[in-house]
Amino acid sequence: MEAFQIEIQQALDDFLLYLEVEQNYSQNTLDSYESDLSIFLAFLQHHKRSTDLDDLNPSIVRRFIQHQTVHGSISPRSMQRRISSLKSFCQFCLKEKMAQSDFTAGIIAPKADKKLPKYLNLQELKQLFVSLEQAEGPLSLRNETMFKLLGTTGMRKQELVSLTWEQIDLYNETIKILGKGKKERLLPLHSSVVPLLKALKQSLQEHQTHPLEPVFRNGHGRAFDPRGVNFIFKGVLQKAGLPPHRFTLHHLRHTFATLLLQQGHTEKVDEHGNIISITQEKVDLRTLQELLGHESLATTQMYTHIDYEAKKKAIDSFHI
Repeated sequence: MEAFQIEIQQALDDFLLYLEVEQNYSQNTLDSYESDLSIFLAFLQHHKRSTDLDDLNPSIVRRFIQHQTVHGSISPRSMQRRISSLKSFCQFCLKEKMAQSDFTAGIIAPKADKKLPKYLNLQELKQLFVSLEQAEGPLSLRNETMFKLLGTTGMRKQELVSLTWEQIDLYNETIKILGKGKKERLLPLHSSVVPLLKALKQSLQEHQTHPLEPVFRNGHGRAFDPRGVNFIFKGVLQKAGLPPHRFTLHHLRHTFATLLLQQGHTEKVDEHGNIISITQEKVDLRTLQELLGHESLATTQMYTHIDYEAKKKAIDSFHI
């Protein structure tokens, strides 16, 4: 059985190398694939199943799904990702003639509940920004710059922690973001963030502003870990009077997208504050798709549902 284990491990190694070199996937994505497939391999070993690729079949994969669902306390969304990883791995093995049959044939991922993502409303975002502006301390400028940049660009947290000075053009006020699959997208910097970035750069030592050096560093002067930034964000939320348990860094990305859509209309009010007319401007979803770096427009369209929910609440609160 040891020989078989080495054989499937070799297939996993080859698959990850293929994703890295030929597909140009990011380290984050590679880690996700490796984690998902290692869990499947561990399941086979724990239940004393053969790890020879040709001994795998849909029945075994279904048992894995059942075991994960019952004993792994795994969400449908995470299970969807693991099944997707298995299917991609299987297709690679078939293409490279490492496997003779499709061991994921007929496997359908469980449906995940379509929940609208959480986001901060405009008042909460302003409350957060005001708190950041009023904060004092040696790291207050870094924190204000970091979270305002997230809130005004919709960057992913991994894109933030990997940001280097060569990606920021303060003269043209643009930022080049390296997204999933190492795809680049060029975004304009918000006017409120430009002076913060300039001040942050001036506060650093010369060697720390080298083009390849990270823009944001932890308290020890080293590059950030995504979990470290999220931990700081929780503390910032608490100081701003916002519940830390309700929001994560990714919710700033949802906030950016949602507020862009919600502000796609203008309201005219009378002297009593009553809305007398609404001018609706066309929301360009493709522009939002480019800003967020989404591969598919379908992913971006979920924010139109959030916007609808916000509008419905506004209408429901209109008491005649």
